[in-house]
Amino acid sequence: MPQPDHLDAIVAQAKRDRSRLNSGAMGAGSLTALGIASVVGAGIFVTTGAAAAQYAGPAVVFSFLLAGLAAAVTALCYAEMAAMIPAAGSTYSYAYATFGIFLAWFIGWDLLLEYLFAASTVAVGWSGYFDAMLQSIGITLPHSLTNAPFQDDGGVINLPAILIVLLTCGLLWAGTRESAKANNWMVALKLSVLVLFVGFGIFYVTKSNWEPFIPDNTGHFGDFGITGVLRAAGVVFFAYVGFDAVSTAAAEARRPQRTIPIGLMATVGVSTLLYVLIGIVMTGMVDYHRLDVADPIAEAVRAAGPSLGWLESAVSIAAVIGLAATVLVTFYGQTRIFMRMASDGMLPDRLGAVGRFRTPGTATLVCAVAGGLCAGFTPIDVLTNLVSIGTLLSFVIVSGAVLVLRRRRPDLERPFRVPAVNVVAPAGMISAALLIALLPVTTWIRLAVWLLIGLVIFFAYAKPRSTERMARLAAATAAGSDAEPAPAGD
Repeated sequence: MPQPDHLDAIVAQAKRDRSRLNSGAMGAGSLTALGIASVVGAGIFVTTGAAAAQYAGPAVVFSFLLAGLAAAVTALCYAEMAAMIPAAGSTYSYAYATFGIFLAWFIGWDLLLEYLFAASTVAVGWSGYFDAMLQSIGITLPHSLTNAPFQDDGGVINLPAILIVLLTCGLLWAGTRESAKANNWMVALKLSVLVLFVGFGIFYVTKSNWEPFIPDNTGHFGDFGITGVLRAAGVVFFAYVGFDAVSTAAAEARRPQRTIPIGLMATVGVSTLLYVLIGIVMTGMVDYHRLDVADPIAEAVRAAGPSLGWLESAVSIAAVIGLAATVLVTFYGQTRIFMRMASDGMLPDRLGAVGRFRTPGTATLVCAVAGGLCAGFTPIDVLTNLVSIGTLLSFVIVSGAVLVLRRRRPDLERPFRVPAVNVVAPAGMISAALLIALLPVTTWIRLAVWLLIGLVIFFAYAKPRSTERMARLAAATAAGSDAEPAPAGD
């Protein structure tokens, strides 16, 4: 087990980060928008229809409630850890403070790749929506420039996907406050269109589309019926993966002990409500069998007839804007984990450097290059099969960390406390572990290969450097000083 001073050293690092970064960039509203940008993304524009058509029918709304409950118990655990340790590294920092250097490296190293693939996946999805929007106004991009190679009917390069990666990373490099303002506007536009869909779509609901509300099971587990609702809950839970991005903003949040818990819980609450309303209206507007398409919300609007034609265009624009916000927030989380790991000595110091715009410039540049290459040359089906396991492992670690620190360090100030922690924390661990067990084999292979590479780097480079740096910081903290030598480039 780690020495007790690990936690004090991590808290000292968090204070130092606040002095380097723009510590007043985001309040509770901006943090909530950050979380919503991540959660209300591709899931609401795609997953809702697939879950209804394949597993649950109109009862997909119950699936969203179950998934929202599972996300809420995990968000409560994140809220306690973030309020107690307001560090930019999120799960990586919590793991270091609670379980020590090896588990911290394990989850940090995996999350770096996870965030990269997640952002690249959404960037490729954005490219598809962007191309469709251009075609609707008579502009057709060459097939060779909108599709990655190495796939059936492949192209040369996915240029729009690279473009959105570079634009979002450029915005992140220019400043956190500027990025937060842009994200706020994008989220506001996306939510406005989705509210319009609910408000106008409800008048086009046909009650017969809800009958039966829970379709009869076909005789196989997960094919409709109650088991279908449960299977759909597992599918749509992945739409909630990403709310933890709020905790990566702890170093740049005003009064993080208060605003981070608000941002986390508001994200889950608003997102769940929105998913449920969208599910109710969408399955009422069109027979659920017709929703297994790439744009289920647009399909529901088309079923209403020409009177809602204007709304279909608005939905397409909202998808383009909303997915751009998701790319932005995902890269934001990755750059902050890069910065925190480098500052702890796990990675080269330059990745932890903060530039004149008070952002981790080198880390952002690395993300832009790596993300552009992944999004521009990797098919979306390959990327999709490589994400999710790191975030789910994070959920297990954070929920476990809450229990461990309650017993090991009951003396610590906890501005936010998980209610009924002996029920809530295990529920968070179990729900994430069950979903991990259902992930495809390719995801496990990716994890194993990436971690084997990581083990070499850990023992040869990261462990000795981080152990020495943390020892110096712990000594300085014990002496009553936060003065730790800054990494190169600060």
